[in-house]
Amino acid sequence: MSSRRRATHVVVDTDAVNWYLDPRPTHTPESARTLIAGRACVVSFMTVTEITYGALLAGWGGLRLRRLERSLESFDVIPTDEQLMKRCAGLRTWAHRAGHPLGQKVHEADRWVAATALVLGLELVAGDGIFEGVPTLDVLRVRPL
Repeated sequence: MSSRRRATHVVVDTDAVNWYLDPRPTHTPESARTLIAGRACVVSFMTVTEITYGALLAGWGGLRLRRLERSLESFDVIPTDEQLMKRCAGLRTWAHRAGHPLGQKVHEADRWVAATALVLGLELVAGDGIFEGVPTLDVLRVRPL
Protein backbone atom coordinates (compact mmCIF):
# COMPACT_ATOMS: atom_id res chain seq x y z
CA MET A 1 0.00 0.00 0.00
CA SER A 2 1.13 3.53 -0.65
CA SER A 3 2.92 5.56 1.99
CA ARG A 4 1.13 8.65 0.68
CA ARG A 5 -1.96 9.83 2.59
CA ARG A 6 -5.11 8.28 1.14
CA ALA A 7 -6.48 10.81 -1.34
CA THR A 8 -10.16 11.44 -1.99
CA HIS A 9 -9.60 10.70 -5.70
CA VAL A 10 -7.81 7.95 -7.53
CA VAL A 11 -6.99 7.38 -11.21
CA VAL A 12 -8.23 3.99 -12.39
CA ASP A 13 -6.57 2.10 -15.25
CA THR A 14 -8.66 0.38 -17.91
CA ASP A 15 -8.30 -3.14 -16.55
CA ALA A 16 -9.28 -2.00 -13.06
CA VAL A 17 -12.32 -0.14 -14.46
CA ASN A 18 -13.40 -3.35 -16.19
CA TRP A 19 -13.04 -5.31 -12.95
CA TYR A 20 -14.72 -2.58 -10.92
CA LEU A 21 -17.75 -2.63 -13.22
CA ASP A 22 -17.88 -6.43 -13.35
CA PRO A 23 -20.93 -7.55 -11.34
CA ARG A 24 -19.72 -11.14 -11.01
CA PRO A 25 -18.57 -12.08 -7.49
CA THR A 26 -14.95 -12.97 -8.21
CA HIS A 27 -11.81 -12.06 -6.31
CA THR A 28 -10.21 -9.67 -8.78
CA PRO A 29 -13.21 -7.31 -9.11
CA GLU A 30 -13.57 -7.32 -5.33
CA SER A 31 -9.91 -6.37 -4.95
CA ALA A 32 -10.42 -3.44 -7.34
CA ARG A 33 -13.53 -2.32 -5.47
CA THR A 34 -11.64 -2.47 -2.16
CA LEU A 35 -8.82 -0.23 -3.45
CA ILE A 36 -11.28 2.26 -4.93
CA ALA A 37 -13.85 2.25 -2.10
CA GLY A 38 -14.86 5.66 -0.82
CA ARG A 39 -12.95 7.61 -3.43
CA ALA A 40 -13.98 9.50 -6.52
CA CYS A 41 -12.73 7.64 -9.59
CA VAL A 42 -10.89 9.50 -12.30
CA VAL A 43 -10.13 7.97 -15.69
CA SER A 44 -8.19 9.10 -18.70
CA PHE A 45 -10.04 9.79 -21.93
CA MET A 46 -7.98 6.86 -23.22
CA THR A 47 -9.61 4.45 -20.76
CA VAL A 48 -13.07 5.37 -22.05
CA THR A 49 -11.77 4.93 -25.60
CA GLU A 50 -10.34 1.48 -24.84
CA ILE A 51 -13.47 0.23 -23.07
CA THR A 52 -15.77 1.54 -25.79
CA TYR A 53 -13.56 -0.01 -28.49
CA GLY A 54 -13.69 -3.39 -26.73
CA ALA A 55 -17.48 -3.26 -26.51
CA LEU A 56 -17.87 -2.27 -30.16
CA LEU A 57 -15.40 -4.90 -31.31
CA ALA A 58 -17.31 -7.53 -29.32
CA GLY A 59 -20.48 -6.51 -31.14
CA TRP A 60 -22.41 -5.30 -28.12
CA GLY A 61 -25.96 -4.24 -28.90
CA GLY A 62 -27.50 -0.86 -28.26
CA LEU A 63 -28.95 -1.67 -24.85
CA ARG A 64 -25.69 -3.07 -23.53
CA LEU A 65 -23.73 -0.11 -24.94
CA ARG A 66 -26.10 2.35 -23.25
CA ARG A 67 -25.66 0.51 -19.94
CA LEU A 68 -21.90 0.77 -20.38
CA GLU A 69 -22.17 4.50 -21.09
CA ARG A 70 -24.25 4.99 -17.93
CA SER A 71 -21.71 3.03 -15.89
CA LEU A 72 -18.85 5.13 -17.25
CA GLU A 73 -20.69 8.30 -16.20
CA SER A 74 -19.77 7.49 -12.59
CA PHE A 75 -16.13 8.31 -13.43
CA ASP A 76 -14.63 11.76 -13.90
CA VAL A 77 -13.09 11.66 -17.39
CA ILE A 78 -9.94 13.72 -17.83
CA PRO A 79 -9.60 15.06 -21.38
CA THR A 80 -6.27 15.77 -22.96
CA ASP A 81 -4.69 19.20 -22.74
CA GLU A 82 -1.26 20.70 -23.36
CA GLN A 83 0.10 19.80 -19.92
CA LEU A 84 -1.06 16.19 -20.26
CA MET A 85 0.37 15.89 -23.79
CA LYS A 86 3.77 17.17 -22.63
CA ARG A 87 3.78 14.84 -19.62
CA CYS A 88 2.88 11.86 -21.83
CA ALA A 89 5.63 12.73 -24.32
CA GLY A 90 8.12 13.16 -21.49
CA LEU A 91 7.07 9.83 -20.01
CA ARG A 92 7.60 8.07 -23.34
CA THR A 93 11.02 9.71 -23.71
CA TRP A 94 12.04 8.61 -20.22
CA ALA A 95 10.73 5.07 -20.79
CA HIS A 96 12.49 4.74 -24.14
CA ARG A 97 15.82 5.90 -22.73
CA ALA A 98 15.45 3.77 -19.60
CA GLY A 99 14.48 0.67 -21.57
CA HIS A 100 11.17 0.55 -19.72
CA PRO A 101 8.39 -1.24 -21.66
CA LEU A 102 6.10 1.78 -21.22
CA GLY A 103 8.13 3.36 -24.03
CA GLN A 104 6.85 0.85 -26.58
CA LYS A 105 4.12 1.87 -29.02
CA VAL A 106 1.87 -0.96 -27.84
CA HIS A 107 1.63 0.80 -24.46
CA GLU A 108 0.35 4.11 -25.83
CA ALA A 109 -2.88 3.90 -23.83
CA ASP A 110 -0.99 2.99 -20.65
CA ARG A 111 1.21 6.08 -21.07
CA TRP A 112 -1.88 8.33 -21.24
CA VAL A 113 -3.24 6.74 -18.08
CA ALA A 114 0.08 7.07 -16.25
CA ALA A 115 0.51 10.66 -17.43
CA THR A 116 -2.99 11.46 -16.15
CA ALA A 117 -2.10 10.17 -12.68
CA LEU A 118 1.20 12.03 -12.71
CA VAL A 119 -0.30 15.35 -13.83
CA LEU A 120 -3.04 15.12 -11.21
CA GLY A 121 -0.69 13.85 -8.50
CA LEU A 122 -3.00 10.92 -7.73
CA GLU A 123 -2.51 7.25 -7.04
CA LEU A 124 -3.14 4.87 -9.93
CA VAL A 125 -5.17 1.70 -9.42
CA ALA A 126 -4.04 -0.90 -11.97
CA GLY A 127 -3.92 -4.63 -12.43
CA ASP A 128 -0.86 -5.11 -14.57
CA GLY A 129 2.79 -4.47 -13.85
CA ILE A 130 3.52 -2.12 -16.75
CA PHE A 131 3.48 0.87 -14.40
CA GLU A 132 6.06 -0.54 -11.97
CA GLY A 133 9.27 1.45 -11.82
CA VAL A 134 7.88 4.71 -13.20
CA PRO A 135 9.42 7.49 -11.10
CA THR A 136 6.94 9.35 -8.84
CA LEU A 137 4.00 7.21 -10.01
CA ASP A 138 2.22 5.77 -6.99
CA VAL A 139 0.57 2.50 -8.09
CA LEU A 140 -1.99 0.54 -6.09
CA ARG A 141 -1.90 -2.91 -7.64
CA VAL A 142 -5.12 -4.89 -7.97
CA ARG A 143 -4.47 -8.44 -6.91
CA PRO A 144 -6.80 -11.36 -6.37
CA LEU A 145 -7.88 -11.54 -2.73
